[in-house]
Amino acid sequence: MTDIIIERGKALVEGELVETRLRTTGRDIAALGGDGDGRGALGIDARDLLVLPGIVDLHGDAFERQMMPRAGVDFPIDVALADSDRQAIANGITTVFHATTWSWEPGLRSAENARRLLEAIEQMRPQLAADTRFHLRHETYNLDAEAEIIVWLAEGRIDLFAFNDHMDGTIGDLAKPRKRNRMVERTGLSAEEFDHLVARVVARADDVPASVSRLASAARSANVRMLSHDDNSPEMRKAFRNQGVGIAEFPVNEETARDAAAAGDDVVYGAPNVVRGGSHTGWTKASDMIAKGLCSVLASDYYYPAQLLAAFRLAADGVLPLEKAWDLISAAPARAAGLDDRGVLAEGRRADMIIVDDKVPLRPRIVAVIAAGRLVHLADASRLSYSTAPRKAVAAA
Repeated sequence: MTDIIIERGKALVEGELVETRLRTTGRDIAALGGDGDGRGALGIDARDLLVLPGIVDLHGDAFERQMMPRAGVDFPIDVALADSDRQAIANGITTVFHATTWSWEPGLRSAENARRLLEAIEQMRPQLAADTRFHLRHETYNLDAEAEIIVWLAEGRIDLFAFNDHMDGTIGDLAKPRKRNRMVERTGLSAEEFDHLVARVVARADDVPASVSRLASAARSANVRMLSHDDNSPEMRKAFRNQGVGIAEFPVNEETARDAAAAGDDVVYGAPNVVRGGSHTGWTKASDMIAKGLCSVLASDYYYPAQLLAAFRLAADGVLPLEKAWDLISAAPARAAGLDDRGVLAEGRRADMIIVDDKVPLRPRIVAVIAAGRLVHLADASRLSYSTAPRKAVAAA
């Protein structure tokens, strides 16, 4: 692995943008500042550019579009994951948690697809540029999955574990033709078969709380961080918190977000919400929550470019300076996931860095991405130089 030296850029170090020199050795950042010996290293001239910690994405499900770009049109999972990896890296995401929904539905979010995705991620990790991890989104009414999930947790195969409950929304959408048709198409069932399936699942509602409790206990035993999705009240958040679920993912109102933040929970909102100026569901506006100190993490959600764009949007709108906005997409999600080796530029930390051209307002351009000490994306080769050591030194080594 070639050492990399990044010079003349403004790097985000200890909360400030300062001009400094960075050198990587192997997978880590070896040094900040100083002149040093550049022989044998790949050089990157970052003049007039920003050098920022790699983005950490706790919840991204845009890969589903690569798997099924149209209803009923499937592509192989390995092809979809490889393409998703390229998209994530090109948007500065160096650590990606693929948010995989395992529902009671057949089709895209079925047991078979969850198993295939997990196996594909495990097999493909060595060849993917981003550090790719498995975030299992468990639909709480999917009671038949409980035993297998507990085994996966015990075996260390799940990196993040979320509790989802979309049943009320599913039932409500049955009366909305457009949403109903979308759900039915996703499953591959007929409309009548889908109605019967929903009725069977809802009939087991009384068994859900005990299942959630057993799964939470298994996750705690496995030391897997847990999230609760779409919490709609402080009482719901407290109930999950009491089970060790420390991350509130997309709380649907300010009251719930405020309860979560006051208790020290991590609070996740979607970066597309910031970029678009509001939620596509009409729920909480993420930029308002950030301004009030009620959001600690932004995730890509369904759109990989959103985290990068959101940080610069927050800075441009005066909500947060870029140095603090960047924490929402790098250091804070790393902390929430228990990854203490990344998220900041410091000696001994993992060499995940992105080099950004921010000349055009609100349209940051990724010039280069370094992941675990490897240059994995480059948009401007004129920035490169390579300095070799004298032949005798190479021979002596």
